[in-house]
Amino acid sequence: MPAVNPTILKWARESAGLSLQEAADKVGIRDARGVSGEDRLLALETDEGEVSRPVLLKMAKVYRRSLVSFYLEKPPLRGDRGEDFRTLPDRHTAGEPLVDALVRDIRSRQTMVRAVLVEEEAQPLAFIGSMSRHDGVDAILASIRRTLGLDLAAFRGQGSVDAGFSMLRRQVEMAGAYVLLIGNLGSHHSAIDVDAFRGFALADPIAPFVVINDQDAKTAWSFTLLHEVAHLWIGETGVSGGHIEGVT
Repeated sequence: MPAVNPTILKWARESAGLSLQEAADKVGIRDARGVSGEDRLLALETDEGEVSRPVLLKMAKVYRRSLVSFYLEKPPLRGDRGEDFRTLPDRHTAGEPLVDALVRDIRSRQTMVRAVLVEEEAQPLAFIGSMSRHDGVDAILASIRRTLGLDLAAFRGQGSVDAGFSMLRRQVEMAGAYVLLIGNLGSHHSAIDVDAFRGFALADPIAPFVVINDQDAKTAWSFTLLHEVAHLWIGETGVSGGHIEGVT
């Protein structure tokens, strides 16, 4: 295998939101011969040592990166989330690296689903990007209701918040979009606060995805789902969070 560029190690750690000490502890780089684990990791990141494959495998797991990404020649540009629709007073929250990791994970799932659908000769969904912001909120929502066959009275008549969301989710998925309830990266230790994101949309014409943060209150799920569906309608991929208002 080719040598690992030390700047890649630093990029992978920092993009995971970990300090040198935190990363050393999680990766298992311990104090040795009077040198702290933190300093040993710093040495690896500054071309003063060679990273072993077992350590690299642990880094890939801790930093939530594929092993092959550590063999890049240089750090890539930041992953494309699309638009940032959030209205947070401070965009740089502690959950930012987790959001990036989640978006990467969902994009990889979308790629696989899309490949299968293309193989099956699935046709592009007409509603993706069918409208623009200039059409206005009322027109966009009217189009959504027509396409989904959404009966507002039936929605309001559901016996519970869960039932209402299930009905809306079913209608969205029948139209061809995939709706996921995910608020962590596989365990409660990686739960992503709603301050980091409430939902996001990947507006692909073949395999559009909507993700709802299940750490949010259940009473907010349906509203967030409609908000993200509206972004599909205007063909905009992006992350939403904070106090979502209207369609933008």
